[in-house]
Amino acid sequence: MSWTVYMVRCKDATIYTGITVDLSARLSAHDQGRGAKYTRGRGPVTLVWSESGLSESEARKREAQIKQLTRKQKDSLINAEI
Repeated sequence: MSWTVYMVRCKDATIYTGITVDLSARLSAHDQGRGAKYTRGRGPVTLVWSESGLSESEARKREAQIKQLTRKQKDSLINAEI
């Protein structure tokens, strides 16, 4: 099974990082208020970055790495991929 690490920008301009096996379903859940507790009330969200093709272990490690980054570093990662 292939996992995806992703970052979304919430309507309040904050960034949420998560992992999933079905990105489109997960984005829809965030927009409907059924996603992560953090994104409830902050939707709609916009996908700004993703990395696919990872094992669950790799995805969890990458998510943890990204969550440790500063906002400036996250913005740099987003801008490098777009």
